[in-house]
Formats: sequence, structure tokens, C-alpha cells
Amino acid sequence: MTKEQKRELEIFAAKIRIGIIEGVYSANSGHPGGSLSAADVFAYLYGKEMRYDPKNPQWEDRDRFVLSKGHCAPGLYAALALKGFFPVEDLKTLRHTDSYLQGHPSMRMTPGIDMSTGSLGQGISVAAGMANAAKYLKKDVNVYSLLGDGEIQEGQVWEAFMYAANYKLDNLCAIIDFNGLQIDGRVQDVMNPEPIDEKLKAFGFEVVVIDGNDFDEIDAAFEKFHQTTGKPFAIVMKTVKGKGVSYMENQVGWHGKAPNAEQYQLAMEELNAKLKELEA
Repeated sequence: MTKEQKRELEIFAAKIRIGIIEGVYSANSGHPGGSLSAADVFAYLYGKEMRYDPKNPQWEDRDRFVLSKGHCAPGLYAALALKGFFPVEDLKTLRHTDSYLQGHPSMRMTPGIDMSTGSLGQGISVAAGMANAAKYLKKDVNVYSLLGDGEIQEGQVWEAFMYAANYKLDNLCAIIDFNGLQIDGRVQDVMNPEPIDEKLKAFGFEVVVIDGNDFDEIDAAFEKFHQTTGKPFAIVMKTVKGKGVSYMENQVGWHGKAPNAEQYQLAMEELNAKLKELEA
């Protein structure tokens, strides 16, 4: 990855974070914390990694992305809008009754959404099925799925992992956003899933643990994914919940609530200042 590519990804991520705050504030509800922590991987997936066509969202040979932690739709919507799947200004309609941008992704309503998700644990199961289908059809298609660290407390997730290893789905990349916080508090206090990497290895995955808010580490992880054969791949991303908005960072209370007018203004000042710095 060149310095210019990295800079472009950082700018993209900054714009995604702005889109997240715009959407959640306009909805007066939503999940900013986990959306912000995952903004960098959204930027990498849609800025460098995946093959897709915004003008033809149903392109048969596109890579697939499944947001298993579906409540973090504000981040995915922002990435899709910025890549031309739909107008950026529509992000302000998030969760409105007549909007196609609902609180969780809908493949029937929203261009660029490959699977409707929301019930935690189900997205990775569908992603594994998609990867197996691509193998069966001899399609050169990769499937990516983003999970939350709280989500992997669900038993269905581990059934999907076992399935993926059994069928040697080396076209499947499971990405775990490990920001350490879930709706009820610290993940380690609610139901500690550690050591995640060792458990994934025991289930038959090739695994890397990275700083998920560092583009150099993200890039190296996906390079390793492409070099891995015969087994599914997992990226455990250590991230900061609420990344990019100072008063939201590492604060569990921002898992699922919207900023008020004053908080919105402060967040936008910080995010726009960061964007201006990157674009200078």
C-alpha cells in the first residue's frame, strides 16, 4: 500500500465517521460507538479490498459483504453512499419511517446490501453459506463478514465457524471488531470470549490479531488472507469504541444512543477538523 493509498483510505474513513454522526443525530437513535470503531475497516473494504459495482449492485461476480453486527449499519450506509450506491444526503433519513435506510440492513430495500441482518449471530452463518455456494459454483468470489465482540457470545457464531472450517472455505474472511464494550458493559465482564485467537485456531481458522484502527496493519492482514489456502481466515481487530469522537471513545454509554445538538456540534467539529488535516 502506497502512502497516497493510505491517505485516501484515511480520508474515506474520516468521511464515513462524519456520515455516521449525521445519520444517528438525524435519526435521534442508533449505534454510533461500534460504527465508529469499524469505520476504518469499512473504508478498507470498500476503498481497496472488495470488487463491486455501485451502478450494478447485483453484479453476479461481486465480492459479498455481510454485516453480522447489523446494528452498526450507520457505518456501512456511509461507506456505500460515499461510493455512489445512493446519495450521501440520504444518510440523514436513517431510521425514518419512510426511509430505505433502516436501523438494520435490508437487502430488499437498500442498494449494496447483500444480506438483511440484525439478529446477532445469523450474519456469519449466511456469509459461510455464501462462501460455500461460490465454491460450489466455481466463482472467484470472496465473502467478508464483520462481527462484534459481544456478538461472538452467540453459539450460532461458533456453529458457523465450525462449518466454515469443515468445508475449507478459504474464500471467507471473518472480521471481529474487538472494541471491548457491548451494550451491557465490558465484554470481559458480561461473557469473556478470550482467548479469541486461540479458539478460532482450534476451530480451524487461520488467524491474525491487529490494531483495527491502523491501515498498515489492516492492509497486512488482508494480504495474508489472500495468501491463505485450505482454511477460512479471521481477523481479530482491536479497536476503540467511538473512535474519532473524543467524548465517545471507550465509553459504553455510546453503544446505542444519539448525540444531542451540543454533542453533535462538538463531534462534527472534531471530525471535520480531522478531515481538513488529512486533506491538507
